[in-house]
Amino acid sequence: MSDARPPNPRDFRKRLLAREPLLGTFLKTPTSHHTEILGSIGYDFVMLDAEHASWGRESLDTGFLAARAFNTAGLVRLSRPDAASVLQVLDAGAIGIMVPHVSSAEKARDIVSWARYRGGTRGSGVGSRAGDYGKRPKDEYYDYCDSITTVIAMVEDAEAIEHIDEITAVEGIDAFFIGRGDLGLSLSNMPGPKPTVEEATRTIAQAVLRNDKVLAAVTQFPSDDAKAMKDLGATCMMAGNDHAWVRSGGLTQLKGFEQMMKQPAL
Repeated sequence: MSDARPPNPRDFRKRLLAREPLLGTFLKTPTSHHTEILGSIGYDFVMLDAEHASWGRESLDTGFLAARAFNTAGLVRLSRPDAASVLQVLDAGAIGIMVPHVSSAEKARDIVSWARYRGGTRGSGVGSRAGDYGKRPKDEYYDYCDSITTVIAMVEDAEAIEHIDEITAVEGIDAFFIGRGDLGLSLSNMPGPKPTVEEATRTIAQAVLRNDKVLAAVTQFPSDDAKAMKDLGATCMMAGNDHAWVRSGGLTQLKGFEQMMKQPAL
């Protein structure tokens, strides 16, 4: 991020793979406004959270349009890992997808196939927003879309740790996001001896970097946790989510108001 002219959102994958420091956030409120604000102040990307919030097909469409208009990369965390969901959001103009609960190499390979034309099974959408409504010839469009589409897999299951080297070696997955919330829950449900969340996070991060993939995480800034994730090798980070920001900002204003009202009048 800088005060200079913002990078083209379609360069997001290139910047991600170059290990540029990238900052985004999860957006849970299905509106364009938060995307407009964050894009205008220089956030590299927004992650529209269709898994844990009420983003629907029409609101996602508007969200991707807002991201394009305000020069930030619009990605989506899918609610379901299937070919139809991937196709719909990519045709609508998503720069990339984040897929939850990728616990096997087979699932990782499926995701890559659904998101790619060349060597994959993505259905043709030349006339969509992703294809600039037919601007490019088919062959050029297929190659171009494959080059800019970012695929991020979430590792957040105890089962995935057992196969982490195989999962992170899958070609076509650009980055791996460690979902520490669900990972902790999954580990707590395991019988017998188990690693801590911190130990599991370190194991996953090491495998991601060993297989020359990008490491992504959500955290808070500034914080010891953010520094720890940076030290583990994360270059793509998300600063919480808009609901948390509203709550935090609202509490700050509420406390300020209460303190002011307790003070005696002059």
